[in-house]
Amino acid sequence: MLARLQELWTIFRRDRLGVVGLLIFTLFLLVALFAPYLAPYDPMESLYRPDGSFARQDPPSWRHPFGTTRMGRDVLSQVIIGSRVALLVGLTSAFITTFIGTNIGLIAGYYGGWIDDLLMRLTDIVYGIPFLPFAIILVAILGPGLTNTIIAIVLISWRTTARVIRSQVLTLKQRTFIEAARLTGASNLRIIYRHLVPNVLPLSLVYTALNLGWAIMTEASISFLGYGDPRLVSWGSILFSAYVAQAVYDAWWWVGPPGLAITLLVMSGFFISRAVEEIANPRLRER
Repeated sequence: MLARLQELWTIFRRDRLGVVGLLIFTLFLLVALFAPYLAPYDPMESLYRPDGSFARQDPPSWRHPFGTTRMGRDVLSQVIIGSRVALLVGLTSAFITTFIGTNIGLIAGYYGGWIDDLLMRLTDIVYGIPFLPFAIILVAILGPGLTNTIIAIVLISWRTTARVIRSQVLTLKQRTFIEAARLTGASNLRIIYRHLVPNVLPLSLVYTALNLGWAIMTEASISFLGYGDPRLVSWGSILFSAYVAQAVYDAWWWVGPPGLAITLLVMSGFFISRAVEEIANPRLRER
């Protein structure tokens, strides 16, 4: 097992962008884990200048490297604390989405027949639902909150993973090792989870990394449109506050840092997925 992991890491580190993506993601993860200790101020506290005046929309300075908002709140502290929401929603949604999509793809591809038809028609219906409008409507109905945001993302995002895994399983189930497992009396569930899962797992990891980026973008979009949890500080809510205050053009330091943070974290997921795809598809290593 250790030798296999070392082999996978050797393949992964050949992709420089993949390593860069992993470093960026690790940095954001560490920031999120230690956010309460790294944030110099309470993200919701209205601050004052040394002369006692209100620190309203101050540009970047030594005291406030990312400046302040119209309410005198420190943007750096908000960006640091907001990383927790982005990663919590992103990682939770990505893993649940991949789990659901992988299992649907495995069952549909392996059993075929009416089960395959039923699951793939369900997938077609989900494909016909526009992603962001559905998420916004669902969150508006259920109410703002991280749990409802994650539910909205998961209900839509599994569709691509399911289709790709199903296609892979349709090929794998014709292989000799699956026939040999059937002849030895292995049950369908054992064949699926003992023999098929290890072969589709690298592909599932590719879509986990991709789903991470989509989930972060969706959460930021929902918060930016005003449907996020008002009790939490997220990157999308920071942008929403700047937009409502009509400071998008006047205070670049208010919108730049959270926008850059979203961009870097989404890019890291894409870069990681490229490197994992090389593990999943040996033909890419030969190029």
